Amino acid sequence: MFSQIFQRFMEQRPVPVMVQALLERVLSPSKLDAWFARTAVDQYTRELLFSTIFNLMSAVVFKTHPSINAAYKEQGESIGVSITSVYNKLNGLESTTSAALVRDTAREQAAIVEQMGGQCAPWLPGYRIKVLDGNCIEATEHRLEVLRETKAGALPGKSLVVYDPLLEMATDVFPCEDGHAQERSLFADVLPTVREHDVWIMDRNFCVRSFLLGIADRKGYFVCREHKGLAFSMQSPWRKIGSTESGKVYEQRIELVDDEGEVQRYRRIKVCLKQATRDGETERLLLTNLPKSAADAKLVADMYRKRWRIETMFQELEAHLHSEINTLGYPKAALFGFCVALVAYNALAVVKAALRTIHGEETIANDLSGYYLAGNIARTYDGMTVAIPEQEWTVFRTMSLAEFAQMYLQLASNVNLAKFKKSRRGPKKPPPKRNR
Repeated sequence: MFSQIFQRFMEQRPVPVMVQALLERVLSPSKLDAWFARTAVDQYTRELLFSTIFNLMSAVVFKTHPSINAAYKEQGESIGVSITSVYNKLNGLESTTSAALVRDTAREQAAIVEQMGGQCAPWLPGYRIKVLDGNCIEATEHRLEVLRETKAGALPGKSLVVYDPLLEMATDVFPCEDGHAQERSLFADVLPTVREHDVWIMDRNFCVRSFLLGIADRKGYFVCREHKGLAFSMQSPWRKIGSTESGKVYEQRIELVDDEGEVQRYRRIKVCLKQATRDGETERLLLTNLPKSAADAKLVADMYRKRWRIETMFQELEAHLHSEINTLGYPKAALFGFCVALVAYNALAVVKAALRTIHGEETIANDLSGYYLAGNIARTYDGMTVAIPEQEWTVFRTMSLAEFAQMYLQLASNVNLAKFKKSRRGPKKPPPKRNR
C-alpha cells in the first residue's frame, strides 16, 4: 500500500505523517473547494481556489513559512495568480466562512477521536462541558496607510472560542471584525448554540443576567464567576461544604429576577483560596444553576478551576503555532489565520488522542510537550511533502472511519515519547537587587 520512503517516514517521523493523513482526510483540496462553494455567501471561485488559500495559510500556521508572501514564493508557479490576487482573496474571506471551517472540521475530527476511544475522562458524566472564553488577536504592523501616522497598535479582530475538555479541541468560534468590541456584543451569536445538558463554564466577563437566563431558558447550565455588577438577593447564609485543593468551599442560595418578574433560584459558591491570586484576590465566587444531585459545590469549584485549560490552548496557539500573524492588517484575513490555527490545533488534538489511547491519559497529560510536537512537524513537514508524491496520500480519503482510526493507532504506536518529553523547570526565583 505504501512505498519504502513512505514506510520510513511512518516509522521514523510518525507525527508529521499523522497530521498530513488527517488533513488529507478532513481537508483535502477537493473537499475544501466543495465545502466553500456550499458555505460562502458573497465570495465565489474564479481562478484562485479556496483550497490554495488554505494551504498557504496552513504553511504559515505550522511555521513551515514565516509569511503568506514566503509561502507564495515557494508555490507561486503552481498557483497561477499574482500575490496581489492572493491577498485580495484573503482580505475578502467572510468571517462566517472561517467560523464554519472550525465548526465543521471539529465535528469530523471528533468522530475520529471517538472511534479511537481517545477521549479524556469526563468532568461531569451525562453532561457536555463547554468552556467559553474570548481571544484578541495581537496588534498588527502599521502596513495599512491609515495606521502609519499613529503609535497605537490596531487590533484586527477578536473572537469567542468554545473548548471541549473531553476532546481537548476547539469546537466552535464566534469571530468579530471589530478588535475593540466588548465580548458581550457576541452573546446573541452564542445563545442559539446552547443545547440541553450543556454546561457552560465562563469567567466574570460573561456574568450578565440576560446571558445566564438565556442559557437556563434553553435547558442548559452554567458555572460562571460572579461579576460585582450582577444584582441578586441572598436567601440563605453561607454554609460550609468542605475543602478542595484550592481552599475551603461554602455555598448559599440566591434569587435572580428575570425580565418578566419571575424569580429564578441559583446557587452561589465561595472558595476561600489557600493562596492569593496574582491580583491579590483571596476568594473566588461562582454562580451556577446545576442541581446539587448532579454536582455538589466542591465539584463545581473543581470544574471552574480546570477552566484554565482554554487559557493554555490560547498560549499554545501563540507559542507553538503561528496563530496571530501581525502582518495581516485586514480583519477578515487575520481572523481566517486564527481559525486555520484552531483547525491545526485540533489536528494536534487528534494526534494526542491517539497517543492517549496507546500510552494512557495521565502519561500524555503530564509528559507530552506540545512545543516539541509542533517543532517536529515544522522541521519535517516540507521535506516529507516533497519526498512523498501527492497521490500516495489519497488512500486516507477512501478509508472507512474504522480503518482510518486503526491506521492512526498504528502510527501512534511508532511514536517515541522520549523525543517529546516535557522539560520541567524549577520554581521561579525572585530577581536579584541590582545597583544603578
